[in-house]
Amino acid sequence: MTERQEPSATDPQVLWRLKRERSTAHATVFPGTGRVTVTWFFDNVMDRAENYETMEIALARAEEIRGLLERDGWQEI
Repeated sequence: MTERQEPSATDPQVLWRLKRERSTAHATVFPGTGRVTVTWFFDNVMDRAENYETMEIALARAEEIRGLLERDGWQEI
């Protein structure tokens, strides 16, 4: 049996999930030392990855993309 580990501050985390008709989208943040990476997936295929110097900037960018998608008809799952 494998021992369960506690989550770490550097574990990736899904920020949001959206859907539009049969399509899905989600953003994931990967905290790191010296940079934070945000990735966007559409129908489980990575569309883009961007690196930022701070978590604050990375989260703002993820929310900016979410807002664009919601204005285009995507809805929270």
